[in-house]
Amino acid sequence: MRDLSTFKGCPAPSPVRLEGRFVTVEPYDRDKHLQALWDGLGGMGINPLLTYFTQPDFGSIADFESWLDNARTKGGWLTHVFRDNASGKIVGMANYMRADPANGVVEVGGVAHGPAMSRTPLATEAHYLMAKHVFDDLGYRRYEWKCHNENEASKTTARRYGFTFEGVFRQHMLSKGKNRDTAWFSIIDGDWPLVKAAFEAWLAPDNFDAEGRQKRKLEDIRAELARAVA
Repeated sequence: MRDLSTFKGCPAPSPVRLEGRFVTVEPYDRDKHLQALWDGLGGMGINPLLTYFTQPDFGSIADFESWLDNARTKGGWLTHVFRDNASGKIVGMANYMRADPANGVVEVGGVAHGPAMSRTPLATEAHYLMAKHVFDDLGYRRYEWKCHNENEASKTTARRYGFTFEGVFRQHMLSKGKNRDTAWFSIIDGDWPLVKAAFEAWLAPDNFDAEGRQKRKLEDIRAELARAVA
């Protein structure tokens, strides 16, 4: 258990570049990334991809730009984009948001994985890099993931990455003119060593065959590691 008697809080998250074997996480820059991110998320196909986001559907890239700008200036989001190291293309995004440095809590949200991330290691490595930065570099105590309770894909992804389901906030907010119940998940600092070890074992070159397919699932690796220390 972490001794909190001298805990003085954590640094506020700031834009950061995180490089992995498959993907690089980069701070969003409008001039460098806007068009590439729009294209990577499917252009006007972005609206079905972001069905469970709270903002109205985008009518154009200009709407998307305004939303990103408002998320930064009014919401305090730190948008980061994912660059595929092999192709050099921008393929997705996520945000550090609702940071509470005094208590060591921050959320990852506004997560969008473009089609090029499907069935690849890119998303897993990107979220490993973002979580590792929060815990290992900034010393945070709690890393949150929240989503619309009807978003089964997001809930499955959170559990796969090692987030623990904590419950549902009923009638938490309005989303596209309808009620949203929000599912809450977290990784805390006590969880992180096991979650980190599982991520790293899954991402290791020897966990992939010649065609790039995984040999062991991330959830299975984490379960095996948990049994080993039980």
